[in-house]
Parts: sequence; structure tokens; C-alpha cells
Amino acid sequence: MSDLKLLDRAFHLIMQRFIKTGQAPHYTEVAKEMGLAMEDGRQLFHDIMTASCPVHGGTFPGWLHPGTDYIVSFPPFHNLPNQYRLTIDGEQKWFAQ
Repeated sequence: MSDLKLLDRAFHLIMQRFIKTGQAPHYTEVAKEMGLAMEDGRQLFHDIMTASCPVHGGTFPGWLHPGTDYIVSFPPFHNLPNQYRLTIDGEQKWFAQ
């Protein structure tokens, strides 16, 4: 597993991308922004999703699409359109988990 400082930076970057665009970044974008090799960025996504989460008493409650490296859910956001639309200041570009 990646060190906690690296996981925290990646978590923040993913969350900021969701806030700004309404969509999750691809691991290649995270790797590039963090100055990591592409494979390290891919592994970082998997490490975040399997990290322990003391708030929820288990692992992080987000997930990747099965068999891929694409973020589906990253609480409180969901990357796939669903019935839980979020509208802020009249702008709707987010979906909730």
C-alpha cells in the first residue's frame, strides 16, 4: 500500500476534480499531476479504494468499476449518472452516491 501522505494527496486531487468538473479523473491524470509513473498512479487508485476507513469502520466506501481502473463512486460523489442529482447555485453537474 502507498504511504498515507501519498494517499492523502491523491484523495485530495480526486475530490477537487469532482468538485470542479463533476467527474472523476483517470489515474493517468492523477499520476501526471503528482509526478508519478503511470503504473504507480493506477496502483494508487486501487490503494485508496482498499484503504481502511475509521469513519466507516472498514474499508473506504468507494469503488472502481469491476475489472477496470475507472472510479465509479468516491463518496459523496458518484461518477455514473443516477437519480441522485446534486444542484449547487443552479448548476447541476454532480451525482451523489
